[in-house]
Amino acid sequence: MSDSPADPPATPPETFVNQQSNYQDNFSEPRLKAVAPLKMVETAFLASTASLIWFINYYFPLGPLLRIFFPVPIALVYLRWGSRAAWMAAGVSGLLLSVLMGPTRSILFIFPFGLMGVLLGSTWQRRSPWVVSIALGTLLGALGFFFRFWLVSILTGEDLWVYTITQVTRLVEWGYIKLGLLSQPSVSIIQALAIAMVFVNNVVYLFVVHLAAWFLLDRLGNPIPRPPNWVQVLMDYEGEE
Repeated sequence: MSDSPADPPATPPETFVNQQSNYQDNFSEPRLKAVAPLKMVETAFLASTASLIWFINYYFPLGPLLRIFFPVPIALVYLRWGSRAAWMAAGVSGLLLSVLMGPTRSILFIFPFGLMGVLLGSTWQRRSPWVVSIALGTLLGALGFFFRFWLVSILTGEDLWVYTITQVTRLVEWGYIKLGLLSQPSVSIIQALAIAMVFVNNVVYLFVVHLAAWFLLDRLGNPIPRPPNWVQVLMDYEGEE
């Protein structure tokens, strides 16, 4: 009776793992080398775009048109390359504006608009609903508004909040006259109304930013979460599921 042929020697598990890891390394290394320059170029380009939009709007203001796009380039960096690239884009934008316009205006861009770009990119990448991203952006925008008032007041030596309260007081008194009210508005009511106006202004601003990003980023291949149904009906737009 003939002997059966000998079985081939078994490959040690360690050798198989090493071969597989070497194959993955050889496959991914060229790809990473090709992606890294693209990531760097896009991050630098979008960071300079954000700085240029702020620069043009400061010296040649076009109303609210350019202001809508302040946080969008940095948010796009987040959608395409992640959080680390977005933070780098915000920092590069601040450094570029610091060279072009000085550190004060650079700080006014970074807080809140640079941070807002990172925040919006994070919420959009996680597919958070518009209510969440608008609420968080509104809170950050309100904090940025009060920070801007505080910083400019220190630099100019004048309390700009008092000027704001004066303007709101005139508006409230005009409303009282139109309503036929004989009483005078209290200071607490006026301050509460001024703070409420800051938040309402930021809600409207964030909503318009979301609308602009909805139309723009869809066409760039980086869509943001779909808006509420009533917005889609209002805009007559059929969003992809």
